[in-house]
Parts: sequence; structure tokens; C-alpha cells
Amino acid sequence: MGQRLAELIAEYEVPGAALAYLHEGELHEFAAGTLNTATGVESTTDSLFQIGSVTKVWTATLLMRQIERGRLTLDTPVAEVLPGFQVADPEVSKTVTIRHLLTHTSGIDGDLFIDTGRGDDCVAKYVEACADLAQNHPLGATHSYCNSGFVIAGRVAEKLAGKRWDDLIREEIAEPLGLTHTWTLPEDVLRFRAAMGHAGGAPAPQWGLMRGMGPAGLICARPADVVAFARAHLEGGLLDDPRAMWEPQVDVPNPDGLGRQWGLGWIVDEWDGKRVISHAGNTIGQHAILWAVPETGTVICAAANGGHSTAFTRALGTELFAQLDGLTVPPPPSPPQTPAGADAARHAGLYERAGARIEVSVREGEPWLRHEATGALAALQPPEESAMVAVDENTYLFKLGGSPDWMSAVFYELPDGSPYVHMGARATPKTG
Repeated sequence: MGQRLAELIAEYEVPGAALAYLHEGELHEFAAGTLNTATGVESTTDSLFQIGSVTKVWTATLLMRQIERGRLTLDTPVAEVLPGFQVADPEVSKTVTIRHLLTHTSGIDGDLFIDTGRGDDCVAKYVEACADLAQNHPLGATHSYCNSGFVIAGRVAEKLAGKRWDDLIREEIAEPLGLTHTWTLPEDVLRFRAAMGHAGGAPAPQWGLMRGMGPAGLICARPADVVAFARAHLEGGLLDDPRAMWEPQVDVPNPDGLGRQWGLGWIVDEWDGKRVISHAGNTIGQHAILWAVPETGTVICAAANGGHSTAFTRALGTELFAQLDGLTVPPPPSPPQTPAGADAARHAGLYERAGARIEVSVREGEPWLRHEATGALAALQPPEESAMVAVDENTYLFKLGGSPDWMSAVFYELPDGSPYVHMGARATPKTG
């Protein structure tokens, strides 16, 4: 596998990667490439990569531990734990629950990336800044990936324990599991070999996201530690009933590239009749993914620091799961030989939420999509355009960012008739 890993990073233009997998109770580790093309430091199995939003499963685990201790329930309103909690909608401020946060169904606009400082109160300050966040969709009406919701969840954990989220990750999860290469703060990470993200083949303009985003995506770890974390979810060691986190809670309107349902923190899918739980994460030029198959006990974690990293980990996972468990990883979507005769004009218009502006148009009879990042990360993501290919009346495929894989956009309506597009795991309302 070491040689194959090297071949795959070359094929997908990934500077460096690390892989760990658990199969039949035995851990296997591999690494290839470089952590930073500017320094040439090689990737090793004990190197720390940013695992991005895989962190959300860790934050969900913190809250589930508190639930098992009887400190709250999934249906406890956030405002009961955080008095004065506020978003733009007064009713949502009072009624949004822990379950809404952990299943991405709160409707709170999810991509608020702001710098609330390096102090130990940064998560609390972030939650205070959510006071003006509008609803992306009505509470509980659909699924839309919500970074903001997981920072709020992290603040709930802080409030219940009276400790920093960073300390809770150490004390509640890393130390009990003996994870020596799992850290959240850069001053700890720099004590180890650490990956630098890359964009366009060069080191990214900054190493990481702002500290206040911690509960949504700031864990740095070696893949073996991430595998050990998932193993505890399969075999016990963190929760009395870890299966509660795998139970499907909401269907995903656009499952391509993710999974068909969301549990509590975990993405839930089924491959060849076997349940698969997973989560992926992306930061500035870094990508990680974690898969676990409860029935077989197989766990895989891969991390990469640039290039076509999502396509790389998909190819790696496809090969590994076929070899280890005889499972077929669902392939990325591909356009039909003959595009569907769909009326794209009815979906044309402007779709907008915090962090993104999406324009759908018809040019010379062809549907087009333009995606523009807005807010704090706009400078890191230039606007992109792509022609779209119709799969059916409501599903269209497109390519952005030079990726070899197609992405999908699903146009749909909420129960009240409001038009939305679901892409990149997010629901975006039509505003014009």
C-alpha cells in the first residue's frame, strides 16, 4: 500500500498524504510525499494533518457524553444552557435544540467565518456574534451543513463543563484513548511534524482558520489517532451507547459525494447492504476523511495537503474497501450520455446565504452556474463558473476548481413551496 499511496498522490497532484486503517483488529499506517513543498519535509505516519470538519464528530461526542450523564437531552433548547443565546429569528433563539445543531437542521446560516481573537473566550465571542445570523431555512425544515451550529454546540459543551473546548477534547477524548498526536492549538501542533496546506501547488497563504472556529473544525491529528477515535465508537470506550450517534436523523436532499442521511455528527450511508458512517473535512488547502463500517470493524482515515485531494481520497477509499471488505464505494456522479431534456430556465436566478452567492442562468440554451464565496474566506476562493449538465428536471452536474470529479446541484422546494438549491451539503434559498 505504501507504493500505491505514492502513485496516487502523484496521479492526483497531492503534495503529501498519510493513511491509517484498522482491519481485523490490526492497525496499518503509511505516508508519502512532503508536508510542505517550500521546505521539503517528508510526510510520515506520525505527522499531524488538519482534519477539518471531522472535528464535528468529536464535538458531537462531547455533548453525547453529557447527555449520557443526564446533564441535558437532545431536545434541550440551546437557550437553557446558554442564557441570552440569540440569532436573528427570536423564535429560533428560544427553540433551537441540541438535536438541531448536531443534525444540521437548525437553519441557522452556517458559514460565518470571523476572527474572535486568540483568547480563551473566543468560542463564547463567536456565539455572541451569531446574534445577527439569519435563517437559511425554517427550523427543522431541511438539511443544510452548519459550521456555526457546531461552534454553538462547542460552546454548550464549554458551559456545561466550565472548561475550554480545547481542554475538553484533551480530557474527555484524547487522554482516555491515549491519543498522543491529537491537538487543537498551533502552539501544540508545532511540537510535531505538521502539514501545510497547498493551493495551486504552492503553500497556502495561511496555515489555519481562526481559533473561534475550533469546535467546527480545528483538530490536528495523525490518521492513526483518528482511527482510534472511530474504533472507540465501534467497540466502546467513549459512550455507553455509541450506536445512538449512527441512527439516521434526517435525509440529505443531495446525497452525492456524502451520504444519504445524517445522524448525530456522523454522516450515515449504506454500501452493499452494510451501514457506513463517515465524515470529511476541508480547511485551507488540507483535506481529511474518516470512514467506519460497524459490521466489519474496518476504519480508514486518510489526510492530504493539497491537489485534487477529494478525488484522491475517494480513489484510495475505493481501492481499500474493495480489498478489505469487498465493498463498492459509490462512484462520483457522472453525466448521462444524453443530457436530460430539462427546462433549466425555471431554476434560473440568484441563490444566496452567508458565505456564498450562486447564480444560475441559461446561456445560448445551456444551463450555467456561477459560485462566489463571500465573507471572510472570499479572498481565498475566487469566483468560479461552470456549464451544467442535466441529469433530470431537478438534478444538474458541474465542475469547479479544476476537480476531475463532477459535483451535483439538486433544485427542490420546502414544504411551504420555497425554492432552494442543495449543493456542497448546503441548502441555499432562491432570493432573486
